Amino acid sequence: MPYSTSPQRRLRAAVFSPLVEGGKVELVEDRIVRGIASGALHEGDRLPSEADMAASLGVATVTAREALAGLRRRGFVATRRGRDGGSYVTMNHRDRSELVLAQLAETTLVDLRDLALHYGVIASAAAFVAASMADPDDIDGVRRLAAAERGGEEADPGARAADLLLEMAALSHSARLTREFVQLHAEFGSYLRLAHEDPDFDAWSHTWGDALVEALAAGDGDELRRLVQDYTRRAVALLITRRDALAAPTEPAPASTI
Repeated sequence: MPYSTSPQRRLRAAVFSPLVEGGKVELVEDRIVRGIASGALHEGDRLPSEADMAASLGVATVTAREALAGLRRRGFVATRRGRDGGSYVTMNHRDRSELVLAQLAETTLVDLRDLALHYGVIASAAAFVAASMADPDDIDGVRRLAAAERGGEEADPGARAADLLLEMAALSHSARLTREFVQLHAEFGSYLRLAHEDPDFDAWSHTWGDALVEALAAGDGDELRRLVQDYTRRAVALLITRRDALAAPTEPAPASTI
């Protein structure tokens, strides 16, 4: 399935939505880095031009230019000149995982739990509403999304679950609810991909995804809400365990007896 799927388009749009915190260079850089970490932007993806990026983020063109320069220095993007010129994402899947692990290690447990709670509440609410709003064509589309074959970078852990949750939000037919969830996923989705690196959780998520589709087809909002809450609860438990392991001090090597 190409990256131009509706869920991926919505996630990418969230990356380039207006900044509400202001127009500082570091905020623009952080937004792009989060987009890369979450999988909204993949290796080889072309970024908007400086002018277009500035307009979509609501910042000055010079701010976008300086942010791109900073991203180049940090190795996140490369800029080419000529006919096919522009700025392109250079971070691959493996490097992205290392980036997210570093972010997780720096996140406090309070912030991690709070973000997961916010994500779960909005995701489950959107799924509950989608149960009463989805028509047969919508349900067929979700079935195709769940059954789609993936290859290359789209084989990233958690991509199927992310697409399903993003589509559930869209099927709520609430612009506000969808926008809030997509923004949350752009922030929390990168951590969810780490949870999917656990083979047992990833295998469970495939059965979970099938159950999600069937609950949508049955119009069972309560079951959809329960499934989404269960997914979030299991994922955050794994993330807390992994974060604790990253934060644990390394034991000193035993003193030499020679």
